[in-house]
Amino acid sequence: MKTEAYEQLLKRQKAFFHSGKSKELNFRIDRLNILRKTIIKRNQEIMEALNKDFGKCEFEAFTNEILNVLDEIKLAAENLQSWAAPRKVKTPIIHFLSSSKVYHEPYGTVLVMSAWNYPFQLAMNPLVGAIAAGNCCILKPSELAPNTSNLLSSLIKDCFAEEHCSVVEGGIEETHALLKENFDLIFYTGSTRVGKIIAQEAAAHLTPVVLEMGGKSPCIVSHKADIKSSAKRIAWGKFINAGQTCVAPDYVIVHKKVKPELVTELKKQITAFYGKEPEKSKDYCRIINQHHFSRLSAYLEDATILIGGKTEASQLYIEPTVIQEVTWEHPVMQEEIFGPILPIIEYENFTEVIDIVNSHERPLALYLFSKSKKEQKRIIKEASFGGGCFNTTILHVGNPYLPFGGIGNSGMGNYHGEWSFETFSHKKGVLEKSFLVDFKFLYPPYKNKVKWVKRIYLKK
Repeated sequence: MKTEAYEQLLKRQKAFFHSGKSKELNFRIDRLNILRKTIIKRNQEIMEALNKDFGKCEFEAFTNEILNVLDEIKLAAENLQSWAAPRKVKTPIIHFLSSSKVYHEPYGTVLVMSAWNYPFQLAMNPLVGAIAAGNCCILKPSELAPNTSNLLSSLIKDCFAEEHCSVVEGGIEETHALLKENFDLIFYTGSTRVGKIIAQEAAAHLTPVVLEMGGKSPCIVSHKADIKSSAKRIAWGKFINAGQTCVAPDYVIVHKKVKPELVTELKKQITAFYGKEPEKSKDYCRIINQHHFSRLSAYLEDATILIGGKTEASQLYIEPTVIQEVTWEHPVMQEEIFGPILPIIEYENFTEVIDIVNSHERPLALYLFSKSKKEQKRIIKEASFGGGCFNTTILHVGNPYLPFGGIGNSGMGNYHGEWSFETFSHKKGVLEKSFLVDFKFLYPPYKNKVKWVKRIYLKK
């Protein structure tokens, strides 16, 4: 597709939006149900595409990608009538005989740009929110997962007219061309570096953006935690998808007293999950491409390895790995790891932990393993992060009743469930005034009216 073709596609989508069809509630629900049925029908194709792109096993492909999307669609279709209903809000007494309501209005034509690490889920979940809210949508999947990208294009064609929802495949050139167009909202999932570029491009049209990015998500293990359970849940959250998860624990901050026990238990859990030779496990994923394999392998060159460390370039394989004795100057601590390498840092008192978290960019996620309610309250009160869990990892992402999104460098805006509907809707506030009564006090000439206003509002 050339730039002119994108322009024409956007014009057709704007015309369809202005026809009012995409705003009809029954039409939205019907499209969502068709999408759900099509995903169910083609679920095996989706899993095969994910496996071809980076060796994702069927269980992870189905539960983390397909099932997650099916749940989002079902929730939206079943609740759309109530979500979209006008919401009555309070009206101050000064506006006597008036009523106030909030109406949800779709933005119009939106661009959804998705990431490669969960290439089906991260494309479809925002799209579900966009369609549920009544928008038209152009989806730009990641070119780094070409099989899934191609399948998404085919699937969307099966479910939507092009003027309602369409897929544009391609790389950097296609992305730049799309960003030159005047969308009504842009939703991006990916790196902070690219997110900043998209925000700058969108500013030229004053287009609002939702940025779902990442960061170094800390995982804190207190000496007041159940260490065996903590190790199991950390190993699962870190090494699922071979660590290529935006909310994976990026590094562990563990109390000095329990570090040896945690390392021992991590080793046991990794073996329990993937066997003594994880490269032979059908449940362990591969790195997406050679570039990221080389980037991750370089982190291990001068690292102190406690667990794992094996790599195989021909298979894009990196063993589940735990390292220690890293400083914040080490390359592995300079950026989000996004791979199966877990650095461990020690601490002695909890204030130290708060200082470490707050001295770096605000992360997308934070995890605390502790039975102490005091420590949990301190994290909520004193640390800033997008979202997270106590005593487990990444499960907050699977709860559609929680908003999911970052803060600062890890993103802006949120989505999932009703939060997606809100994100893709403009909230239009409307006050209706009765004709029965009109207060002359409001209108010129004002004369000494300000004295009366001050007397009422500034009295002690």
